[in-house]
Amino acid sequence: MTFEDVLVDGFDGEDFSPAGGLYYKTTFEQSAGTVEFQKEVSRGLGGALKLSVNPLSEVPPGTDFSERAEIWERPRLRVPYDRGIWYGFAVKFADPLPEDEHRCLIAQWKREIDPGHPLNFSPFFALRLNRGKLFATVETNFHQPRIDHRSPSSQLVPVWLRPETNQMRALVATPSDWTAADGKLFDVHSSDLTVTSHGNPMPDPRSGWIDFVVYTKPGPDGSGHIELFANGKWIVTVKGHIGHNDSGLGRNQYFKFGPYRAGGQSGTWTLYYDDFRRSPRCADVMRGVPCPF
Repeated sequence: MTFEDVLVDGFDGEDFSPAGGLYYKTTFEQSAGTVEFQKEVSRGLGGALKLSVNPLSEVPPGTDFSERAEIWERPRLRVPYDRGIWYGFAVKFADPLPEDEHRCLIAQWKREIDPGHPLNFSPFFALRLNRGKLFATVETNFHQPRIDHRSPSSQLVPVWLRPETNQMRALVATPSDWTAADGKLFDVHSSDLTVTSHGNPMPDPRSGWIDFVVYTKPGPDGSGHIELFANGKWIVTVKGHIGHNDSGLGRNQYFKFGPYRAGGQSGTWTLYYDDFRRSPRCADVMRGVPCPF
């Protein structure tokens, strides 16, 4: 199998399917997670993957850590950073839904990084949860905004500048109940990206199963391209500076999904995942909706 093959996993067995190319990575932060192949909650007649994170114990004082239960693509199947690829997966949020203002992710796309690199680069695309609301962000290298003011404009994208890590994060998709307080970090507007909304907001995590379809093609030079669909509705198109080109970064992009949260939280956070698929061709991933290209 290579990155050009179609990958699928319906999580119907007792382990990951060889046809999906997925695995659970063992690390200290991943020790907060549990993985269960179960059939009580699923989209159809088969099974679904239950992923949960719990508070870590015996964490060294002052440690900046996260709690994860993430599923990774196997390294030999990862996609070159300059290639476009389509992903699909379904997710369902279990009760209780995190309502606090903390860092929570349900899926992220990153670039490989060499061991020992002094910086930890954020995902170039991520589906996030904050205050009980789903939203999407794009990360790229820091650029001093060509237009730097705090007045909203349809031609500009709200960004959070982080020059200390040579990064900036753009807010590219939000739900209908999004407020200024929810996006308070994104307080500068930039023209380094173009975001085209297709009139559909991010779905409510309380609405049941959500089937996401994502096209990712990083392009730190300005050639990047992302498409996001949810439940057959076209959410957003993002083009421009997407991803990182710092020294010490690898040649591939990779995807991982599952609950990820800032460390030190209380309680258990659980998500269900089903119907994973990946292909260089949209038609292998999209369900019941015309492909945009």
